[in-house]
Amino acid sequence: MYELAILARGGVLLTVWAVAAGCPPGRLAGRLRRDGWQRICRGAWAAPGKEVDWRVRATALQLLRPELVCSHGTAAGLHRIERLGAARWVDLPEFTALRPARSSHGDLIRAHATRYLTGHDRTTRRGLRTTTPARTVGDLIRGCGNREEAVATADSALARRWVGGVRREPLVRYEELAAELAAPRRGAARARTWLRLAEAASGSPAETVARLRIRDAGLFPESQPPLRTADGRLRLRPDFLFRAEGLAVEVEGYAFHGTRRAHERDVARFNALQSCPEVRRVLRFTAGEVFHRPDRMTATIRTALASLSP
Repeated sequence: MYELAILARGGVLLTVWAVAAGCPPGRLAGRLRRDGWQRICRGAWAAPGKEVDWRVRATALQLLRPELVCSHGTAAGLHRIERLGAARWVDLPEFTALRPARSSHGDLIRAHATRYLTGHDRTTRRGLRTTTPARTVGDLIRGCGNREEAVATADSALARRWVGGVRREPLVRYEELAAELAAPRRGAARARTWLRLAEAASGSPAETVARLRIRDAGLFPESQPPLRTADGRLRLRPDFLFRAEGLAVEVEGYAFHGTRRAHERDVARFNALQSCPEVRRVLRFTAGEVFHRPDRMTATIRTALASLSP
């Protein structure tokens, strides 16, 4: 019996490869199922026991259609760019191609046709062809429906962060994003306005949204200013600092900080912050408060500022 596993790439076998190797096409599907292979889509199978996740589906589709380049939400996942509603890219892989997508895989992917996709727009990440970080962010915020989502995406790409348990460096410079958005494409003018609100110092999507809400309320704290504890041994960066009043503001919630252990570190940091000479009081808000009760958050900050004013 011909060993089909040696034909697979990354745990993915295309039907055309098996047929080219001499397997009878009429009996191939039945044999594959009996041997435990899992159908990914028409023309592609996953090796027995392999988890058919979004990366396996994307791999199969790129093998079937070499013109497809991972983009938008799928590219954000590959680059570890955090987004609001980040789970959406997992279920339906997104691709961009230079010509319209016409195939039987239309219900398995979200395809974007474009006239603009040069070699400078493409790279390889985690074994998949994908748009570069700059192009990915540009595509996302040009087509974004709201300011918070757009700025959170740009902040994440600009920042050094822990994402999914992985510490990664900044993916792109502000100037690269500005250049990406300079082209006269649909949504670019609005995206340029939103890009001006981005800050590489932001530590999480929740922190980005908090910053925007706080500034909407006419309050303008410093973001992530460097401080030291009273003994000078520990350097800290509160999310926000109203320096004149000595009010530090922290945005909590381990769903946006990666792990429960990271959340525990945040709690320890909260205690250490109170020993910094510049800090007289620390306020903490959960991600839920930031997203769903921003008016209460800003009212609490105003009250604290009033009580601390000289």
